[in-house]
Amino acid sequence: MIIDLRSDTVTQPTQAMRIAMANAPVGDDVYRDDPTINQLEQLAAELLDKEAALFVPSGTFGNQLAIMTHTQRGNEVLVGDACHILMHEVGAAAVLSGVQIRTFPVLADGIDVDKLKLMLRDNDIHFPNTGLICMENAQSSGKVVPLSNMEAVYALAKSRDIPVHIDGARIFNAALALGVEAKEIAAQGDSVNVCLSKGLCAPVGSLLLGTTSFIKKARKNRKLMGGGLRQAGILAAAGIISLTDMVPRLQEDHQNARYLANRLEEIESCMVMWNRLDINMVFFHPTRIGDYRIDTGFRAIRKKHKHQRTRRR
Repeated sequence: MIIDLRSDTVTQPTQAMRIAMANAPVGDDVYRDDPTINQLEQLAAELLDKEAALFVPSGTFGNQLAIMTHTQRGNEVLVGDACHILMHEVGAAAVLSGVQIRTFPVLADGIDVDKLKLMLRDNDIHFPNTGLICMENAQSSGKVVPLSNMEAVYALAKSRDIPVHIDGARIFNAALALGVEAKEIAAQGDSVNVCLSKGLCAPVGSLLLGTTSFIKKARKNRKLMGGGLRQAGILAAAGIISLTDMVPRLQEDHQNARYLANRLEEIESCMVMWNRLDINMVFFHPTRIGDYRIDTGFRAIRKKHKHQRTRRR
């Protein structure tokens, strides 16, 4: 048996999900008459204490839909210097929304709020308007951002009337690591994206949440982006089980991640990055591959032998 540990995106739907998908009542979601989609969106809104939710095909779609809905063309969007929106979404913000991305530093203990404050644009004819601030929790690095740090960022944004979007693809993992409810994290943003197919076993789907007026606008933008789905309740059925049955089991994933990290550390040629082990992700790098030792700069160095090898002619 092969165990695939590349990512928590390679999870398989459970048998309960497959049965629910096969039997899901469906309708046309563009007309908002798919009962299973409606049930999922209502459940998510209640769970994260937001007014409304919208089912979307992927986490990238959800983030980009949020950017498009919050901003105007030519705006500047501030994001963390190693976040998913910047690193793994193909420059979509520039292509789809016509905005420019500018990064702020994210330190070991969270976002540098003082530096972020200096990056907010003044009302100068030469400057783009700061249209949105994006936070990520949990981060793609495997670390979580303290709730107090998020609160400080949100307070700063509100003082300047700038909306905040949270990439909460793994928000339930972050909540578990922080010992808080997911809605406490979601409260630090005007919108939040939550992924159902990362660690929660659903085969497809994410949710974008916010105010009723925001989601109404996002629904039209979703159609513009090609995300107007029809009998999508087949997918939503799995998402409901993700939220009701799989979220309570995330503790098992975190425990397994620590078990894996401890066992990897026993291997002489592995170095575990313990400072990135807040959730269900384990990062490590090899210190030796074959005849090569890897230094901290990841440069391959030929290991020394007791005897000189005979050079072939």
